[in-house]
Amino acid sequence: MPELPEVETIAASLRRRIVGWKIDKIEVFLPKLLRKTDVAGLRKFKGKKIIGLRRRGKLLLIACENDLFLLFHLKMTGQFHWTIAGAARETHTHLRISFKGRRRELCYRDVRKFGFLRCLATPSPLDCEELRALGPEPLEMDGRRFPDLIGRRKGRLKSLLLNQSFLAGIGNIYADEILFESGLQPLTSASSLAGKDVRRLWNAIQKILMRAVAAGGSSIRDYKNADGLDGHFQFYHKVYGREGLPCSRCGSPIERLAIGGRSSFFCPRCQRKK
Repeated sequence: MPELPEVETIAASLRRRIVGWKIDKIEVFLPKLLRKTDVAGLRKFKGKKIIGLRRRGKLLLIACENDLFLLFHLKMTGQFHWTIAGAARETHTHLRISFKGRRRELCYRDVRKFGFLRCLATPSPLDCEELRALGPEPLEMDGRRFPDLIGRRKGRLKSLLLNQSFLAGIGNIYADEILFESGLQPLTSASSLAGKDVRRLWNAIQKILMRAVAAGGSSIRDYKNADGLDGHFQFYHKVYGREGLPCSRCGSPIERLAIGGRSSFFCPRCQRKK
């Protein structure tokens, strides 16, 4: 699933192109893609100018004139790509947006079909149920709030980092890399952390996410940004997907354990449980 760095990269690649463009038509070829939206709702976007585009957590919000918004969640395999207007629709392409006076069309492809689009007509899109439950943005939050935020939690660190109501946008890849960077074991309880541990964790969150955004995210399976380019942060992974390989710090084999049905990768020597 695209996480914060990947969705941020997608948002940046789309923002450079489509802000200021006017939507001509939105075509949906997979009805279940639409959440709390019908085809009639899509017609409201005809002729509307795109005035902004941002990421919130792992979701993408496209703002149009007249308080209209397109909210996308890419889930496991959602991707955007460009085609020439009138070109044959590719397999697994479930949505197509054409723009007035433009020869390129924006398409949404999703092999697993888990992603969704919701159309919003509101001056307060962040109040919709998909967004209002999200926690703070880790790259926008004041770090002075973090000790109090984590101090109210008692869960295991890996599960906590994956909890979108705690911090928005972190998934399996970056949770593992953050915990390695901070030297904390995935099963460590948040309530056991000393002040220095909390500071190390916060610094690791900032460092890993900023580096991953700068590298365009991680292309492990089929992730590409909207320009069709791979990310490069997978070449800097220290633990994720590296079971049995030597730790880059100490040489110990990287281990894997399952937490809540998700694989977690860590170094048993560099990341000791408290």
